Amino acid sequence: MNETSRCVVIAGSPEADAAFIKSVVRDGDFVICADRGVAAAQAAGVAVDLIVGDFDSFTGALPEGAEVIRLTPKKDDTDTLHAIQTALSRSCRRFVLLAATGGRLDHSFANLCMLEYIAQRGAEGIILSKNEEIRCLTEGSYDFSGRLGQTFSVFPFGCQTAVLTYTGAEYPLERGSLTHAEAMGISNVFTAERASVTVHSGTVLVFCTAGQ
Repeated sequence: MNETSRCVVIAGSPEADAAFIKSVVRDGDFVICADRGVAAAQAAGVAVDLIVGDFDSFTGALPEGAEVIRLTPKKDDTDTLHAIQTALSRSCRRFVLLAATGGRLDHSFANLCMLEYIAQRGAEGIILSKNEEIRCLTEGSYDFSGRLGQTFSVFPFGCQTAVLTYTGAEYPLERGSLTHAEAMGISNVFTAERASVTVHSGTVLVFCTAGQ
């Protein structure tokens, strides 16, 4: 794997959508399954490069040819975090997390934290599901072109306040402040083909969906 490789991490959500996973994974991706993610990959017919887990939620036969890292169940890191750490150590800088939301809310929240973990290390990460994508943005300007009509919500994450500017949005913002406790950034809409979100300070999660 090199810095241009895309790493697809398939986590263990019980709501994993095999057809969607199959549509996302493409030739050249480095595919890692975190424990029960193996079942989702098998259902999708996706070839797996690496499996990481303590195997407390998957007990079936492992696919032949995949590297396996076995973890102890008594550990501090989640299987997904260990998978991401391994990929970072192998120079991956682009991550797509699948089957990372749904099921237990604490597991979903832990995977949102993975996005910040990736961003803090100067890499790019996104959680994808059939109806939603989630990104963690640190300071900088980010392009959201080609999303006319999509709903987006923005929330400070890991900080009290974030200062933001939106262009091409139904509810525009010019160096406005969002606080983590008020959830004021919910349900905006992209109204232009060329749109952007600029984070002047803080860290935010951006949720994009196809509809209201």
